[in-house]
Amino acid sequence: MSRVKREDTVMVISGKDRGKKGKVLKTIPSEKKIIVEGVNFTKKHQRPTNQYREGGIIERESPIYVSKVMVVCPNCNKPTRVAHKILENGEKVRSCKKCGEIIDKV
Repeated sequence: MSRVKREDTVMVISGKDRGKKGKVLKTIPSEKKIIVEGVNFTKKHQRPTNQYREGGIIERESPIYVSKVMVVCPNCNKPTRVAHKILENGEKVRSCKKCGEIIDKV
């Protein structure tokens, strides 16, 4: 079970974008990277094609390592480490280390 999933809100804890919060758009588990909305912008020089009528310099989000972010707890609204709990019905869920509430939407 991964500690960061798609649609989670995360906070960047190191690098040029430290302190920024954003939603996870995509995870790349094989590279241990994620793409976060509004974080780690890079510029790409785009040639005009049928798909992109306008050429030029396009800014877009680039992947960032998972170790550089912390999940923001939806209950206490603080960045936290993720704990794993097993519920009575045998389901494994992620929980907040600070407040103990369940992070996963059940």
